[in-house]
Amino acid sequence: MKIRDYLDNQLTLEEVLKEYESLSPEEEIAKKIAMLRQEKELTQKQLSQLTGIDQADISKIESGNRTVSIKLLKKIADAFDMKLIIDFEQKDE
Repeated sequence: MKIRDYLDNQLTLEEVLKEYESLSPEEEIAKKIAMLRQEKELTQKQLSQLTGIDQADISKIESGNRTVSIKLLKKIADAFDMKLIIDFEQKDE
């Protein structure tokens, strides 16, 4: 595949944002974890080694097929050298 073909098939930022806004909180977390892992150029196996979470569970988390506890989210955030922030916000009316 040529690089131009690859780039032409990528989503625009607007498309990504629209897709992101339509996700449930669980799906948002799953997509965010997968996105961060790819940005850090980590495989699921490498993330598994950094977190102590089984690679199969990393796969399930990223696909939205596993509920993630705050404890697991903290491990993942630590592996990404990030802090986990959980907050409550007023709903839009």
